[in-house]
Amino acid sequence: MKLENLQSNDGSRHKTKRVGRGFGSGIGKTSTRGSKGQKSRKSGHTRPAFEGGQTTLYRRIPKIGFNNKNFMNAYNVISLNKLVKLNLYNVDQKVLVEKNLIKDSKLPIKVIGKIDLEKPMHISAHKFSKGAIASLEKNKSKFVILKQK
Repeated sequence: MKLENLQSNDGSRHKTKRVGRGFGSGIGKTSTRGSKGQKSRKSGHTRPAFEGGQTTLYRRIPKIGFNNKNFMNAYNVISLNKLVKLNLYNVDQKVLVEKNLIKDSKLPIKVIGKIDLEKPMHISAHKFSKGAIASLEKNKSKFVILKQK
């Protein structure tokens, strides 16, 4: 057996249908698209959900529900646990940006978490959770609430 003698088994390969190649092929002229009309044209198919000009289903059904995404308050949330693990005891926005702890420096900062602190901390943030305030007051730490822009 040589490389030039290789061929596939009979019936394992189908010839591709070459449409629009003359009357003799049996699939010339209209190229299996039938006669006239929108779907016989080159780019004659309609978009998904098109119902022939009738108002589509997704427009007939009433809109329900409410999405609060446009009105919600977004914060950079940081846990006291992370600050303790990184030995950060004097924390403000500049330090958090340097340590890559906040994603968006334009958003206000919120400190959360309820843990037992070993050393007192000094934290400046826009908002604190009840648990974080309790932990900081218990340890006699200082926390400053910044004004939001």
